[in-house]
Amino acid sequence: MRHTTSPAEHGDIAVSVQGVHKQFGDLVAVKDLDIDIRAGEFFSMLGPSGSGKTTVLRMIAGFEEPTAGRILLHGTDVTRAAPFDREVNTVFQDYALFPHLSIAENVAYGLKVRGMSKADREKLVGEALEQVRLSHVAERRPSQLSGGQRQRIALARALILRPKVLLLDEPLGALDKQLREQMQFELKQIQREVGITFVFVTHDQEEALTLSDRVAVFNNGKIEQVGSPREVYEFPRTEFVASFLGITNLITGEQAQRIFGSELPHSVRPERIHLADPTTLPEAGTVALAGSVVEAVYAGAHTRYLVETELGTRFIAEKQNNQTPHTEPSIRRGDAVSLRFAADHAVTVPGEATAAPNPATAPAPA
Repeated sequence: MRHTTSPAEHGDIAVSVQGVHKQFGDLVAVKDLDIDIRAGEFFSMLGPSGSGKTTVLRMIAGFEEPTAGRILLHGTDVTRAAPFDREVNTVFQDYALFPHLSIAENVAYGLKVRGMSKADREKLVGEALEQVRLSHVAERRPSQLSGGQRQRIALARALILRPKVLLLDEPLGALDKQLREQMQFELKQIQREVGITFVFVTHDQEEALTLSDRVAVFNNGKIEQVGSPREVYEFPRTEFVASFLGITNLITGEQAQRIFGSELPHSVRPERIHLADPTTLPEAGTVALAGSVVEAVYAGAHTRYLVETELGTRFIAEKQNNQTPHTEPSIRRGDAVSLRFAADHAVTVPGEATAAPNPATAPAPA
């Protein structure tokens, strides 16, 4: 199935991957992949290590050749073209800056290789550094910058060559959590400003949801689902997508039949569940299950509860900590509770079962 939307509706297709298969010896890394990436969109390839996402990125860049299939950039077949003959550029996790050159010289390097005059290079470098808000570091060396600054310089160096498609291979992976979250907003803002197609590889689910116009979820060399962040999070099409993209409660088989009247897998996100006093009556249209709190974990903005229900199924519920900080939590480990959620908050997962961890069966919430 080709993962795309009509070009007439969403503009030109920047990258078209058609029937691409990649094999390394006996290892099949990518299996008959079809996907279209629209011009100007921020497209993320999300998946665990070994799922094939980086291999696809490297084939688009020209660093690897497909075993079968073809790759088109804005309608031109580049399957066998060398990396320097493609209108793409790549930003890597390790930045790949030259330590002996100044920041301005690093950013100008590609233009110098192309033979551009010094005056023109200086003009474009000034614009590029202004774009990433780092004009004041032009004369410094990479070792004098923070990780976030080095990442922005690597981005400026890639963008100054005016690629039609920018490929980003886990570019924020080396940053600490706080800086990484800050860079996510900056990266999205820069992408909107330049209007270039970004193809972004990550294994971080929250990062993919934060940055992307669309997300492709990879597993075992195939794409399990493509859609907007909201679509893949709220309406997962396979058990793997439901479990990999954030924490969820997957109810299957006999227990799904008892709760929902169907053995099809159902996904309920922890934030959709609340814990109530078991002596109160549930509202109409609400699923209510008696249980007890096995574990309560405070996580700053929210508290997660692991609840074992009367059916023997464990659920994770999540409560936002929006009360005064001096208020002690009213629900503690060992308390009897009624686990409740609106029936229409349970989403049927239509795809075939795929091996994936189910957080709701874990010994304690993460």
